[in-house]
Amino acid sequence: MLRLFVCALVPLLAAQSLTDFEKKVTEFTLGNGMHFIIIERHEAPVVSFHSYVNAGAVNDPGGQTGIAHMFEHMAFKGTETIGTKNYPAEKKAMDEVEQVYDLYDAELAKGDKADKARLTALQKDLKGAMDKANSYVVPNAYPEIIEQNGGVGMNASTEEDATQFFYSLPSNRVELWFLLEAERFYDPVFREFYKERDVVREEIRMRVESSPQGLLLQMLGATAFAAHPYRNGPGGWASDIEHFRVPDAVRFYNKYYVPANITIGIAGDVNPAQCRRLAEKYFGILPAHPLPEDFPTT
Repeated sequence: MLRLFVCALVPLLAAQSLTDFEKKVTEFTLGNGMHFIIIERHEAPVVSFHSYVNAGAVNDPGGQTGIAHMFEHMAFKGTETIGTKNYPAEKKAMDEVEQVYDLYDAELAKGDKADKARLTALQKDLKGAMDKANSYVVPNAYPEIIEQNGGVGMNASTEEDATQFFYSLPSNRVELWFLLEAERFYDPVFREFYKERDVVREEIRMRVESSPQGLLLQMLGATAFAAHPYRNGPGGWASDIEHFRVPDAVRFYNKYYVPANITIGIAGDVNPAQCRRLAEKYFGILPAHPLPEDFPTT
């Protein structure tokens, strides 16, 4: 029985040689700098998509540790056409949130001289503005479209050096992925930002502050790296997270989510020529920007 298994395994191993694998790989770069790696695997009518952004916790600005991680949580919130009941009204409401938040932060910055009654009133106004903005949201609309079209494994991750987004679809839904992914990269909507900020804060409470192992790992990193940003874990520090604002996220996006800083991996039952045509059609509209310059303390 073992001999039969080995005999059957030999041709399978031979079929996975590096030379044969390289023949299945196609790479191309769009005019705006976005790079694509296509791997053909026609054994099943399934395609896996992986968007790799070359920005992670190491790129978090000072005082904003964890902001890269916020993008993992904002990834599937939708677009101007998906996840909203009325985007113009929602956009106006989100702008009103920022206006009230500016007033609240300005008063809070006065420290001991801050007017407590005014802070209380502004907190109430802020909650009302957020509730109004959130009333236009269609929850989970973006992931539901993916699931209704056979998508599985939708997730994202943030590491020290990268943020990644991935899921799989049937091969007859390839163009749907290009449409959805390109739209959220082209003009992201930071809806429910502060609601999601609370979720991120709760993660730190669960995984670090309430976990002896998590707390140990956080302290180990902070001690092992005296200067380099690796001393800050991907989750960030609680006091930074609590003060995230939408303009902070927009600045981070404008700097790091540029086409030349993104690599797309596609593996499965696909035609490379079709992928290139769809990439040009959907991702080609993203404007080119120079790669971000970073000089982390070493």
